[in-house]
Amino acid sequence: MADTLQISECQNFGFATVMSRKNADVAAIGGALQVNMPAGPTCVAVQGAVLIGTGPGNWLAFAEGKALTLADELTLRLPGVSVSDQSGGYVIFRIAGPAARRLLQRGAFIDLDPSTFNVGSAATTVMAHIGVVIWQIDDAETFHVAVFRSLAGSLRDFMQSASQSMNAPFGTTAARG
Repeated sequence: MADTLQISECQNFGFATVMSRKNADVAAIGGALQVNMPAGPTCVAVQGAVLIGTGPGNWLAFAEGKALTLADELTLRLPGVSVSDQSGGYVIFRIAGPAARRLLQRGAFIDLDPSTFNVGSAATTVMAHIGVVIWQIDDAETFHVAVFRSLAGSLRDFMQSASQSMNAPFGTTAARG
């Protein structure tokens, strides 16, 4: 029997960039959020959200169910830090199922082997020539992939085509954004 995929678009999520300013103390930012800030391409859970390290002093914050409040909450908790709401500019795909990792490996030119990319791993990379941010959210090999909204249709088409070539039925849930 073929591996299956579940690909859905996250709905009602908050997505924001968090950037330390000149002379900002990363430890103080982490203290305000009660977490050790990711220092590299990793992600950590923090109070109903996930912080994804994208570069020195730069993170993305993602939270389901907080479409209207995530950036505002972070701005209040992190004075002196630049926070910018990105929720309307991105589509976040949730990719799950036994074939999820194989699908991602078809388009992303990074090492996604479970020994190197596992829960808490994140990458800013290219998938099918489209800039994406990928992070693994659980041991069941469920991934989130963030892509600019204007390129989401092209990425969706790639995933559908790749899943067919893998003989992995492509199941979608949730409406297209």
